[in-house]
Amino acid sequence: MDPLTSSPALDFLHDVGTRIAAADPVHEVLDRIVEFVSDLLSCDSCFIYVLEGSELVLRASKNPHPDEIDRLTMGIGQGIAGWVAERREPVILERNASQDCRFRSFAELPEDSYEARLSIPVISRARVVSVINVQHREPHVFPPREIKMISTIGHLVGAAIEMARLENEVIQLSDKLAVRKIIERAKGIVQSEFGISEEDAYSLIKKQARSRRKSMNEIAEAILVTNDMKRNQRPAPSADELAS
Repeated sequence: MDPLTSSPALDFLHDVGTRIAAADPVHEVLDRIVEFVSDLLSCDSCFIYVLEGSELVLRASKNPHPDEIDRLTMGIGQGIAGWVAERREPVILERNASQDCRFRSFAELPEDSYEARLSIPVISRARVVSVINVQHREPHVFPPREIKMISTIGHLVGAAIEMARLENEVIQLSDKLAVRKIIERAKGIVQSEFGISEEDAYSLIKKQARSRRKSMNEIAEAILVTNDMKRNQRPAPSADELAS
């Protein structure tokens, strides 16, 4: 039975499609792909790098890397994954992967010392959107069937990865707009209270954020809370004040 048409494979594709339709966070989609690939190939390590701008960003890993996920990056053409993204060709190293001239080591990733590596480009709409890395601690022969499996998975989930990435960007943009609105409201309060210009109010909030080692959003939220408390503490206007 072809593993790609077996029940687990179909269940996987259905699951990924369902997650995308439900607008699940990008990490949940990528983690599911890592889980499936790892189970399919019984590998010791699996990374997914997502192309964002001119950099590949580590977005998912079989092994826990909380400090590196979303932070570790490499440029196009750098390292084996960067070479794969640039050339749009797979790299197959059955032993001594770290001795390859394209190899780039990251001290944060012990898996870089593993012997065998398969690196496959994920392409959607004629462009690379991601790179899947599969690694083995010991030398490992990658049969053509395994390589074809991962390549096919890459083609099938390429659009899913791209959609998940775009969804994540939309969420981040929405969060930035929400923060901007909070800062704008706080800036207006500071302007009114101190009788200063919009630029000076912004500078004052920024200065407070630096001196207190907090984000501008945290300072702005504190200003809004303080202002609301002041408003709630004001006595209700008298009848004469309302009539005036």
